[in-house]
Amino acid sequence: MELNEYTEKPFVHFAEDWALLTAGVPGDFNSMTIAWGALGTMWGKPAAFLVVKPSRYTNEFLERHDEITLSWYDAKYKKALGIFGSKSGRDTDKVAETGFTPRAIEGAVTYEEAQETMVLRKMFMQQLDRSRFSPEILKWYAAGTKEEHAHILIIAEVLSHH
Repeated sequence: MELNEYTEKPFVHFAEDWALLTAGVPGDFNSMTIAWGALGTMWGKPAAFLVVKPSRYTNEFLERHDEITLSWYDAKYKKALGIFGSKSGRDTDKVAETGFTPRAIEGAVTYEEAQETMVLRKMFMQQLDRSRFSPEILKWYAAGTKEEHAHILIIAEVLSHH
């Protein structure tokens, strides 16, 4: 499918289907489930807008590598996506625990089990500034909780869709 023809449930594809964000290259990568994100255009390129909490292990891979994939899965993999979303790669081998099969794709990493994969290249990464949020958004970042630190925004060019 051509990128300019992509129309897959734009307002619920992340929230309902979840995606695996995989940052890194074969031999040095980590994956996590995400439910927030968007697709659009930035700097004249098709782009994905992703957010990741600074405490997530995946951030270390996002800092080291520009290669990213987003992948979506059949509903039968929801439990595995829950493992990727709730456990840290710092102390768990999520690939072994889920039984997923990593696969190299255009210098990045996805999984054989994926129904759909987008290959991305990081263009921008910066932590969001809490002081710039409107009051109704601050509820997502309650002070004194583990959620208080604002997400890191990643803008990545969408290179291909499989």
